[in-house]
Amino acid sequence: MHKRPNRIIDLFAGCGGMSLGFELAGYECALANEVDEWASETYSANHPETKVVTEDICSIKSPLDLLRHARVARSSVVGIVGGPPCQGFSMSGTRDPRDPRNSLFVDFLRFVEAIQPRFFVIENVPGIRTLKLKSGRSAETIIIEMAGTAGYNVAPMRLNAFRFGVPQSRERVFFVGVHRSLPFVPKRLIPTYSHTPETAISAWDAISDLPQIASGEIGSGRPYGITARNEFQRWARQGATELYNHDAMRHTKRLIERFAVIKSGQTVEDVPEQHSQRKRGAPSERSGKAFGQNNMRVFPDRPAPTVPASFQSNFIHPYLDRNFTAREGARLQSFPDRYEFKGRRTTMSWEKNLSQYQQIGNAVPPLLARALAETIREYLDCPPTESETREHAVASATLFSST
Repeated sequence: MHKRPNRIIDLFAGCGGMSLGFELAGYECALANEVDEWASETYSANHPETKVVTEDICSIKSPLDLLRHARVARSSVVGIVGGPPCQGFSMSGTRDPRDPRNSLFVDFLRFVEAIQPRFFVIENVPGIRTLKLKSGRSAETIIIEMAGTAGYNVAPMRLNAFRFGVPQSRERVFFVGVHRSLPFVPKRLIPTYSHTPETAISAWDAISDLPQIASGEIGSGRPYGITARNEFQRWARQGATELYNHDAMRHTKRLIERFAVIKSGQTVEDVPEQHSQRKRGAPSERSGKAFGQNNMRVFPDRPAPTVPASFQSNFIHPYLDRNFTAREGARLQSFPDRYEFKGRRTTMSWEKNLSQYQQIGNAVPPLLARALAETIREYLDCPPTESETREHAVASATLFSST
């Protein structure tokens, strides 16, 4: 008899990076919640079997009613995963302890407590471990305590995506909760590295087979033109019938000239005077502002730097004088080419919904999620033995008594 895949729920699902990773590991996402309309549209287009609820999680009063509405049996849900918005925790932001986004993990854990799955996964930026909330206590402490009240042990871990075949150096924190009815050995929940700094997938490894289009050119719908050059590219092309989201932004002549003088690893801070940024409305005057990561030309032979939601203007193609296309960014995040991003390609700061670039930059890299999902599945299928559990208890007690 065919065994039904383990079912999960994805909260704060975004465009679906976490769900895709878990699906690649054999899970089935039964239900997803995402408040942004365009991200939700992207999710629905790529996960047609998942019930997607486009609603603010804070307005969902009863998690169990939501399950019933979606016709998902509570007993079939083995895990709840998600990445509550990270802007309030980010080191690049203001880190305001009063930021209401800082407490969205409370709503995540509200679902966990009501549904009682075997495990949960919260993903966030490393800053979540150090930020003090308005109560004066750290977010990490509160997450662990709330999870404990709900009946879970928690293993926090900091993982870098390049270690798991993602062509990007991207550090993220994961809180993996395991129900207390199961043995708890945290080290068994940490995925094993598949790549070293020497074998990491580089930016050029990831995108070199895509059509090499110039500023303003359309690449969507074009054939690849060349065969895949490596295992990553062959993996990325699986199931793709046409190329989506590969259209280059149209740059001004002045911007293209600036890009042309920026070498690998350099940014706008390194350009000569005549190519520097100018004041808005006064093109003859130098801006005086230069953000260190803006207009950075990515090293071709290294994993890309962390791809943020703003990567449409952060990075320059390794060899061409333009910013990355959305598809190139998706490759750097380890989305396969069959994954199509909906909504507008870019938006202005005051516009409501998330652009394709923002959806991609906010996502959990699917290959990183897959590595974690495979480790969790192995943990559940072959739980730690009694001797492993005792050894962990002894080690923890020894560590506690020595601190």
